[in-house]
Amino acid sequence: MSTPPATAAILVIGDEILSGKVEEANIPVLARALRQLGILLRRVVVVMDDVETIAREVALLSREHDWVFTSGGVGPTHDDVTIEAVAKAFGVRVVASPEMEAMLRAHYRERCTDGHLRMALVPEGATLEVTEEVRWPTIRLRNTWLMPGIPEVFRMKLPVVVARLAAAKATPFVSRAVYVKMDEGELKALLDRVVAAFADVSVGSYPKWLDPTYRTKLTFDGRDETRVLAARDAFVALLPPGEPQRIE
Repeated sequence: MSTPPATAAILVIGDEILSGKVEEANIPVLARALRQLGILLRRVVVVMDDVETIAREVALLSREHDWVFTSGGVGPTHDDVTIEAVAKAFGVRVVASPEMEAMLRAHYRERCTDGHLRMALVPEGATLEVTEEVRWPTIRLRNTWLMPGIPEVFRMKLPVVVARLAAAKATPFVSRAVYVKMDEGELKALLDRVVAAFADVSVGSYPKWLDPTYRTKLTFDGRDETRVLAARDAFVALLPPGEPQRIE
């Protein structure tokens, strides 16, 4: 029997997300990266910029998952409270990192302000994760990664996470898909047979409207490629003439 995958949760932080002023874009990017690392994303939580709420969620998620990723609230302004909240969740102080302060002073030079230096604050005991390609640190406290909310910066720092977690050499998830013009009501009996025969494969059904090429996308996911392919092919064998429209 294969080893169960490591698990993860994402805590998205920001009043702007919950108010609809900013559209969240980091969840799918991180989710796809975790799948390639063989890590199972089990939970996504979105909260406001509130220290107590963030701390409570981080404490809970970090106990129940192997990895936790926060997104947002690591800048220098009044509403950036993630550092303080994560420190509170783990019962540690907020301290200035000499390494990050030196980097900030070198970057901003004569323009460096106290506001810029706030970005040198970290939870006490945090690790500053870098790679040869990404030299600006990503903060990690135990199993919790503190990621920026700005999508462009989030993507810039994601390779640091991938490099660190890839060392575990976990088996990545495999995903295959079948596209058909049948609706879910017509597919249910066929899907039930495949689900019963392949309990180790996750089967998904996703209807699509107003697309002339297909009506439902079926996905088959797992960490054993042989079993995933077998489940997909077993489903295809059950389809009537004229189906499927496409196989991936």
